[in-house]
Amino acid sequence: MGQQANGKGATWGRPNVKRLRFLVSLITKSNDFQLQQAATAEAAARTLDIDLEIVFAEGDTITQSTQILKAIQVHPTLQPNGILVEPVGGTGLPQVAKAANQAGIGWGLLNRDADYIAELRRNSQAPAFLVTSDHKEIGRIQARQLGALLPAGGAALYITGPSESTTAKDRKAGFETVCPKNLRITLLRGKWTEESSQHSVAAWLKLGVASKFAVDAIVAQNDAMAMGARKAFEALSDSQEKQKWLSLPFLGCDGLPKTGQAWVRNGSLTATVVTPPMAGLAVQLMTQALRNAAQAPERTVTSLESYPPIEKLSRTPKLQPAESR
Repeated sequence: MGQQANGKGATWGRPNVKRLRFLVSLITKSNDFQLQQAATAEAAARTLDIDLEIVFAEGDTITQSTQILKAIQVHPTLQPNGILVEPVGGTGLPQVAKAANQAGIGWGLLNRDADYIAELRRNSQAPAFLVTSDHKEIGRIQARQLGALLPAGGAALYITGPSESTTAKDRKAGFETVCPKNLRITLLRGKWTEESSQHSVAAWLKLGVASKFAVDAIVAQNDAMAMGARKAFEALSDSQEKQKWLSLPFLGCDGLPKTGQAWVRNGSLTATVVTPPMAGLAVQLMTQALRNAAQAPERTVTSLESYPPIEKLSRTPKLQPAESR
């Protein structure tokens, strides 16, 4: 079921109706960044006096496609004016976007790059744009954080998002271009949630290779997965082994004030990358485009920063690689 902000029970408006209404499709409820995406979209909707429905795909591309197509394939008077989507999978839903575009519905892509946006803009006057973070730069920042903490080299667990996710691929590609050569990386996969990372790390620990593998840091592609890794180590029955793992640096990404940044301040994480939610900005851009009968900028990129600054990490006491300790 979706969430509504403003005018509960109102019908979907078309562009010639004064009150606008948007559908926002997000990946999952089990992720603090996704929940903040929803919150910023709702806040923007209240400010702009528009109606908003939010649906979550719970990590499933087919579910997400079905939810969006259902909104497109109703009577034109019931269709949304605009659809804002953070895709689950790697494709960015080009066919669904085309269906929305052909129906005269605005399309805003969140947290993802896609070449098809330019084609949509050529073929229709309906707004089509994307708002994203530079995911390769996120990977580069995490690699710089790790290098600052481990200048003498060592080894790290690197927990990525799903293999089909272009966000995960781009973050990994950026990480690899900057990661110092004296660092060895072991790759594990999660699904952007705390639970998925906890299961992935716990399964890796059960393989028995962990006792033979010297690890100096844990890096996850978002804060939720970094905290999931901590939970897996907290569940260890050997108190000495548990303390060894929990004493290592944990790096994440998203850096929301009440979660990622708070976890850095209380010591659960050593560092994160502050990645502002963009759904609220996308709601603003879509609203302006429809009300002014003009296209939004084709591509908007949000700002990023290390938290704490990498210079501060460089001044922290340095760890010697586990193999030499």
